Amino acid sequence: MVGTLGSPRTGRIDAAARAPFGWAPLVVLFIVGLVDRMEANLLSGVLPLVQREWGFSDTAAGSIPTAAALAGAIVAIPAGYFADRYNRTRIIAVVVFIWAVATLGTGLATGFVMFYLMRVLLAAAENIDNPASGSLLADYYPPVTRAKAYGLTRVTTYLGGVGTLLGGVLGEAYGWRNAFMIMVIPGLLTAVLVWMLKEPRRGELDRIVARSAAATGTTGTVAAEPVPAPTPDTVPTTEKVPFGRQMRQVLTIPSLVFVCVGLGLLTLGLAGVFFWLPTLMVRTFGVAAGTAGSVSGLITIAGTLTGTLIGSWLGRTWHGTRKGGRLLAGGGGITIGALVLAVALSMDSLWPMAILTLVACTSMSVAIPNMTACLADVVPASARGLGFAALQLLITGCGAFGSLIVGIASDQLGSLVGGMYILIVPMVIGGLLTLGARASFERDAAKVLDAARHS
Repeated sequence: MVGTLGSPRTGRIDAAARAPFGWAPLVVLFIVGLVDRMEANLLSGVLPLVQREWGFSDTAAGSIPTAAALAGAIVAIPAGYFADRYNRTRIIAVVVFIWAVATLGTGLATGFVMFYLMRVLLAAAENIDNPASGSLLADYYPPVTRAKAYGLTRVTTYLGGVGTLLGGVLGEAYGWRNAFMIMVIPGLLTAVLVWMLKEPRRGELDRIVARSAAATGTTGTVAAEPVPAPTPDTVPTTEKVPFGRQMRQVLTIPSLVFVCVGLGLLTLGLAGVFFWLPTLMVRTFGVAAGTAGSVSGLITIAGTLTGTLIGSWLGRTWHGTRKGGRLLAGGGGITIGALVLAVALSMDSLWPMAILTLVACTSMSVAIPNMTACLADVVPASARGLGFAALQLLITGCGAFGSLIVGIASDQLGSLVGGMYILIVPMVIGGLLTLGARASFERDAAKVLDAARHS
C-alpha cells in the first residue's frame, strides 16, 4: 500500500477528468490540515485552565501564538524551497510526525517555559508542510476543480474551532494536559496515511490541460486523448532554477502579491478575535470554559464549512463569466464579513453575538476556496511551493500579532472587546485589496497556461 494512494484511476491521465488521480489525495490532505488546526487551536479552548494553573497575564498568553507564528514565518520560505525540489509527500509525513511529538511535549510540560517552547516547535513544524501541500494539489487536480480542492483543504486553516471545541470540552472533563495527550494519536495515524500517498510529476497535469486546450480551442475542459501516466514511482528531476531568480519570478506576479497581502490582513484579524473569543465569553457572559469553547468552536466550524461551500459554488459559477470572478467573491465576502463582525462584538448578550459572529465567519470563508485556487492558477508549477510559501509567510507573519495586539490592548484598556475592535480595520482593508487583484488575475493565469503549453 505504500505510495499507492493518488495513482491515476485508469493508469492514464485524462485531460477532461475532474479528478484524474481520484479524490483520495484530497481526503488525505484535508485530514492533514484538520489535524494541524486541531492541534494548534487546542490552546485557545484550554487557555482559561492553563492561566488558572500558572497565573500568567493576558499579554503573556497573547505572546504564545505570536512567538509560535514568528517561528513558522522563519521556516516558510525554506519550506517552499524544499517543496519545489524534493518529494513532497515524504516532507509532509515527517512533519506530521513531528507535530505529534510536539503535542506530546506540551501535555508533559512541567512549567510555563517548556509549555511555551513546545507550542513554538509545533507551529514551526506545521508551517513546513503548507507549501508542499499547496504544490501537490495543483498536480493532482486541474484548474476546473481547483477551487473545490483548495477550498476543502485550505478551509482547515480556519477550522480552529474544532481544536477550540475539543480543548474546552476535554480540558474541563479530563484536565488540559490530557487534552493534548489525546491529540497525539490522530497525529501519528495521519503521518502513516500521508506516507502512502504517491508523488505526482510536477507540472504534468498543467501541460496536458494546456495542450488539450490548444488542440480543441477550449479552456481544457473538453476531452482529449488520455496521456499515459509515468510508470516510475520516483519523480523525474526538473530544471533547478536558481533560488534568487525563482523568488523574483514569484514576487513579480501582481495577483499573488494582492492575494497574499489580502489574506494576511484577514488572518491578522481572525487570529486575534477567535483566539480570545472563548475567553471573552467566559469573562463577559459568565459561561463555563467548556461552554465557551463549544460555542466558539461550533461558530467557526459551521461558519467556515458553510462559507467554503458557498464560495466553491460561486467560484465555479463566476470563474470565466465575470472578470476575476473568484476574487470578486472572496474580496466581497471578506469585506462584508468584517463589518458584520464589528456589529457582533457590540452585542450585550451571548446568543445575538454568537449568531452575528456565525454570519461574519460564513461570509469571510467564501474567500477560502477562491483565493487559494487563484494563487495556484497564477504561479507556474516549478515555483508553486515557493508561491504557497510566500502566502504562508504573509498569513503566519500577520497572524502572529493578532492575539498579542488584543492581549496588550486588553491589559492597557481594561477591555478585551476593545482590543478586538482594533483588528476590524485591517480585515476590511484586506477585503478591498483582494478585490483590487481582479485587474491582473486573468492576465497572470493565461501566462501560466501558455508557458505550460510550450514546455
